[in-house]
Amino acid sequence: MRQSTLQTLGLGNVLEIFQNGKMPVDADNLIDRVFGEAGNRGALVISGANGIVGAGKAMQFGSRLEPFGVPIVGLDFPGTADGIGKQYPGLKDTFGQETAQRIMANIIRLNYNGSSLPDELKDLQPRFLLEAIPEILDVKKAHYRLFRKSFPEIEIRSVTSGFPASELGVGIAHPAFPHQVNKVWEIVEDKPSDITKLLWSLGLIPVPVSDHWSFVLDVLFCGITLAGLRYHEATNMPFWKIDKYIRKFVGANPFRAHDVIGAKGASFLTWSCLHHLGNTYGEVFIPTIDLTEHKDSGQNWYPPDHFRPLVNWKLDDQESDDLLNWVLGSLFQMTSLLLYENRSHLSHINAIGELCAQFRSGIIATIRNTGADKVIQRVEAYHKLHPEAAATAWHPEVFENIGDPEWQQLYVNAEHNGKTGVITINRESYNNDVDSELNRAINWLKSENIQNVIVTGDFHLATQMVGADTNEFFPALDNKDEGERIARTWSSTVRRLHNEFKVSVGYINGKRCMGGFLELMIHCHYLVTTDDVKLGMPEVTLPVVPGMEGCHWPFRKTKAEYRPKLLRFLLLGKQMKAKDTRGWLTDFTGPQEEALKMAWKLANNETREIPLRKVNENALAGIDTDISLPDPDNPGMEAARKAIMDTIQGSCGVSLSDALLVQSRHSADFMISKHCKAGMIGSAFKQVMNA
Repeated sequence: MRQSTLQTLGLGNVLEIFQNGKMPVDADNLIDRVFGEAGNRGALVISGANGIVGAGKAMQFGSRLEPFGVPIVGLDFPGTADGIGKQYPGLKDTFGQETAQRIMANIIRLNYNGSSLPDELKDLQPRFLLEAIPEILDVKKAHYRLFRKSFPEIEIRSVTSGFPASELGVGIAHPAFPHQVNKVWEIVEDKPSDITKLLWSLGLIPVPVSDHWSFVLDVLFCGITLAGLRYHEATNMPFWKIDKYIRKFVGANPFRAHDVIGAKGASFLTWSCLHHLGNTYGEVFIPTIDLTEHKDSGQNWYPPDHFRPLVNWKLDDQESDDLLNWVLGSLFQMTSLLLYENRSHLSHINAIGELCAQFRSGIIATIRNTGADKVIQRVEAYHKLHPEAAATAWHPEVFENIGDPEWQQLYVNAEHNGKTGVITINRESYNNDVDSELNRAINWLKSENIQNVIVTGDFHLATQMVGADTNEFFPALDNKDEGERIARTWSSTVRRLHNEFKVSVGYINGKRCMGGFLELMIHCHYLVTTDDVKLGMPEVTLPVVPGMEGCHWPFRKTKAEYRPKLLRFLLLGKQMKAKDTRGWLTDFTGPQEEALKMAWKLANNETREIPLRKVNENALAGIDTDISLPDPDNPGMEAARKAIMDTIQGSCGVSLSDALLVQSRHSADFMISKHCKAGMIGSAFKQVMNA
């Protein structure tokens, strides 16, 4: 339907992965190419290793490269705070003490004076330098000259937030915050390199972007910060209160994020990005006086907690619209620049907003759902408030193509070879946008006369499938009809995977598949996974009732003897390794290449070694929910268990044609209950929407 984002990495498309039965590249081979062969591997050097970025990336790379025998060198000035050491508790919590100690032992810390490199570095044969020193252009350039003089063949990438490669003279690998957790890297290079492919093979998310000031992430993140600052200038609303409204309308907390990162460094980086953007593109990016003052002082944006309740500033409808003009108007204008300059694949731009800037909905999806005319009206309203911004960096013509597949299929893509199709999903949580795009992808494959399909993640932007986007449930907390609509329409969509293809195969790789996404996958005729994928139905812990037929569909495919396993799976809410669910939830699990080959053979009717577990369309008799369970963790979990058991009995006790409505009503009934409102979703609603 559109270009696969995997193709932007020089890795082909997803269909080829299944056709070939293997990944396009593997980490072992790329490690050899980047760092040298086993027994003689050179080091990864991280300069500025005690800073927030450097220390975080030392952990992220350290955990991935230690098994390959690649040493990590943490290089910094003497006397800097021990940023690497601070990471150890988190490393231990994630990997356990033994592995954490092994990773830390592989990180060699060296000091230098800035003008010469330590002699010990030569013995470590540096092959790749990741530069994370302060955002001062002349200092960075001198740093590269120093390394190239001693190691002429070394590969260099800068983690810079704002300087383009054309200014630095090196490629860019800009990681998103939080640095030790977030896997996204904005990559600037002439063509996909072995380093970029290595990042991908190690489970990270490289995203190619063009060589312009501040790339994509910082145009969006610094841009929304600037929008809040300008609204503060116009209204004198406190920064923390503006943050609450931006979170309500957009999802991000820009001022809180600065304080969490470290206000002194973060404010300087934001000022630096906006300063250079303003010099290049004009007033829409010029930093405000408040930002300049915070950059100089290092002051936090949020006051202490006890000062905040004194301000109870509520906006009426007109004031809310004015805030949206300031915030969305400027964001829409800035995004028009990103599109005009073709800074990245539209799905990349959209995903960066969600995965990195913490937008509730990606900026491209927001523009698409708003509509071109209303977007232009919003920007024009912003220009009335800030007339100077109208002069430059405004390109309304870019919205003329909003009906193209690149705009319409941001989250779901489809490919085929004339016989077999692949549907890929690149969003980690299922929402109404994914639902609409999945329907369009199915329609497109049907129009192309494709009868066999594999449904999977995109092998790029989505490294897991965590379930339904709970933000979509906010309206259903007070409106039963809305809860029923979501459950009914989403279930109707995923039923199409079972009803409208001769063969459908769900393929799960990555870390985990949970909740609504697992419900989607079990609607395929076959479910294939890698062995170590974790599967789960955590709804009982939230608490909610599964709304995409998880309370009856798997029971209709499973032998009576396995039903107690399904009951415990639903009522405990704990994750299980996929290999422990064979026969009652999954149909095949195995090593990656075996799983890929099996998915392709099943989709093409090339094997009969896996029996088809048919869906029983009649009412199921004798669903016994009387099983032994540990005590629930809280009253909400206890209520959810009862509601789920009632839903199982009700939806299994009718025919398949009636079960969709029965389950939808049960799900909606529990959504408006006091237990759901007191749980995770209700608490999130109060925190986000009650600005």
